[in-house]
Amino acid sequence: MQPRNMSMSGVVDLAAVKAAGEAKQKAEKARAQAASSGGAAAPARLIFNVDEAGFQQDVLQRSTEVPVVIDFWAEWCEPCKQLGPILERLATEYAGQFVLAKIDVDANQMLFQQFGVQGIPAVFAVIAGQPVPLFQGAAPEAQIRQVLDQLIQAAEQQFGIVGTPVEPGAQDEGAEEAVPEVPESPQETALGAAHQALDAGDLGGAVRAYQSVLADDPANDEAKLGLAQAQLLERVQGVDATQARKAAAESPADARAQITAADLDLVGGHVEDAFGRLVDTVRRTAGDDRDAARVHLLSLFEVIGGEDPRVVAARSALARVLF
Repeated sequence: MQPRNMSMSGVVDLAAVKAAGEAKQKAEKARAQAASSGGAAAPARLIFNVDEAGFQQDVLQRSTEVPVVIDFWAEWCEPCKQLGPILERLATEYAGQFVLAKIDVDANQMLFQQFGVQGIPAVFAVIAGQPVPLFQGAAPEAQIRQVLDQLIQAAEQQFGIVGTPVEPGAQDEGAEEAVPEVPESPQETALGAAHQALDAGDLGGAVRAYQSVLADDPANDEAKLGLAQAQLLERVQGVDATQARKAAAESPADARAQITAADLDLVGGHVEDAFGRLVDTVRRTAGDDRDAARVHLLSLFEVIGGEDPRVVAARSALARVLF
């Protein structure tokens, strides 16, 4: 369930990290457009039906701008008939803080299976292209509100996604969306070129492109993330994973061996393993080796993003070892 295909999509779910940066950028552009026009952004549908053909555009693409709540239902499902109207009423009440996508499981078995739905009604969300299970069954409205509030808060804090204000009647199925076009700035164009290079596996080009953006804007978080990701991929190119892991297993106090193995862990998506390995290395070593492991761990935090719960936990573990 990625927002778009990536040539190296196995690397610590880079698509999610990149989608977060893109989502923040789009949210900022939408707010700027609304402010410049003196009003709310153009209306968007709040409630709509989704099928397999439209899932990419209607759910994945839209989820970079607003949390998309998915209601898996069927005509024969009585609990679905109880839950559906509640979700629809809340979608209208929340007025663009999330949108509701309704998927008929009988007509869309592939989506039903991809999400691993065990029974209906089942409610999921998608934020920045990433699926999030919410609840199953016809839950009480108070509980649903609590889950939605947590979802909206997480979308804003982790991805900068704040939804899109809507006008009355915008929730009607079939309403046309009118997304304002805002010209890209030179910086956005440069970031787009860097992302394309990363997607294409041109790691050297991606590194140079991100460094160019940071030369003009040193505080650009999206470029920092992209650069950290591209440099990680460069480091593991040509590494014999079997030999590297063997060396790390045989020499727990060898900082260089542990650093290489941690890079491989991260590339394989084993984020906690990578962080734990380097925290343990800091604990076991001293002097330059200890400092090398500590600095490298901090650089891996940049790959994931400072607000990620795994980074927060690893920072605490590192602090306990150091102090």
